[in-house]
Amino acid sequence: MNDPATTHLLEATTDPVSRGIVAVVLVGVFALLTLEKAHRVLVVLGAVSLLWLITYLTPYHLVTFEGAIHHLDLNVLLLLAGMMALVGVFKSTGAFEWMIAKLLSIAGPRPRLVLTLILWFTGVSSALADNVTTVIFVTPLAIGAARRLGLDPKALLLPMIMAANIGGTATLVGDPPNIMIGSGAGLTFGDFLLHLTAPAMLLLVMLEAGTRWHYRDRLVPASPLGMFGKSDIIDAPISDPALLRGLLIISGFVLVGFLTHGITGMPAAVPAIIGAGAALVLQDVRYLRTHQPSEAERAHGVLEIIEKEIEWPTIAFFTFLFVIVGAAVDTGLVGAVAEALRNGIAAIQSGFGLSPTGTVLAASLLVLVAAGVLSGLIDNIPFVAVSIPVMHEVIPALPADGAAIWWALALGACLGGNATPVGASANVTVLGVAERAGAGISFREFLRLGVPVTAVSLVVSAVWLALFVSVGTTQAMLITGGVAIMAFGVLRLRTRGQA
Repeated sequence: MNDPATTHLLEATTDPVSRGIVAVVLVGVFALLTLEKAHRVLVVLGAVSLLWLITYLTPYHLVTFEGAIHHLDLNVLLLLAGMMALVGVFKSTGAFEWMIAKLLSIAGPRPRLVLTLILWFTGVSSALADNVTTVIFVTPLAIGAARRLGLDPKALLLPMIMAANIGGTATLVGDPPNIMIGSGAGLTFGDFLLHLTAPAMLLLVMLEAGTRWHYRDRLVPASPLGMFGKSDIIDAPISDPALLRGLLIISGFVLVGFLTHGITGMPAAVPAIIGAGAALVLQDVRYLRTHQPSEAERAHGVLEIIEKEIEWPTIAFFTFLFVIVGAAVDTGLVGAVAEALRNGIAAIQSGFGLSPTGTVLAASLLVLVAAGVLSGLIDNIPFVAVSIPVMHEVIPALPADGAAIWWALALGACLGGNATPVGASANVTVLGVAERAGAGISFREFLRLGVPVTAVSLVVSAVWLALFVSVGTTQAMLITGGVAIMAFGVLRLRTRGQA
């Protein structure tokens, strides 16, 4: 006898019509996200609703409810939520404002040094937290610094955006595409540090040199020396030093959890959630030591963080996006795209007589360029979501180890996001904050810096991929890291006395 609970379960249909419908929905999602005519959560929610209407009311079963559940990546969703909560508790201590204030007090009325400090602070912070959170804090302070100095805010804001995306490339938690790639490919926090930190550092050095030259005529102080240090921005004390010390210890344990994945087997979401829980408990304990329990206290800690600091629209966006990608997988659309890509790689191999290593490099460069270009035209998050299952089908067919494909996808998606205002979430965030502050940046102004920065970044990434494929991880890291350190030293010598 059939189980009543399973008799009505549907299986996805894999005919050409089903694939075509999903393809049209995907193109529509990409187009609407790029045009920004509707909120991105509304776009993906509408797409999932349409897919389910077709699935349950027509003969074309695109993605069932049960199938959608299997496509949700809980590691990505919980990692995002955990890190957002942990950063939210950090925000309550005033640590971010304090760090920026210290940097600006060191720079004083020296625009080139202000640019350098903001650029490097943003790049490093974007690797340790996430680039969207970082730019939310840095943007208003950069605008304030520019106005105190009489500078065009774009001369600080655009380099800051580029630095956020480059810095976020270096780690698993720095940019949402990396979180998705790490989870989908089984790559750890340590893997990202080992492979992508050196090229990201080199690109930050090149970005500083390039933006100093690009904005050489705009980085001229208009305020008298000594006035900048008296700005209210500089007076940003830490509100709870004891809580901050505890959070630093908790963050250390979270980092250890990320780095010891190979030993413990914990997915990245586990230490992130544990760290967020510990941070919220510590915050609550410290609050109750100085406050009597009351109804009002319900808003001070855990509810404040959960309701306001965890970006639920972002979590919802990822959730519905995973369902859309699940439809592409279940109907066989991803398999068809992967087959076409495999055939293209095979044609390149036979047409140019490439060795197995040469074939992997050619495939990696193809993925790098495609990811870089497409991530500049559409948001890199949905692009990566669709690309991950395609890569899973392409990599096993390669004649040699295809690990370089994942790094090509990460580099292309994260760095390609610098090309246009719609390429990455950090870009959209900064432009929105800047516009509200009366410092709007036009599409053309963004392209004027973003396109050359992206082009140089992809060239450097291609060279790094060639090193990685030909000489291995360690040698590629040492060579790239050595070049980055030398370039940083040369830049410091050239800019000494010019800040």
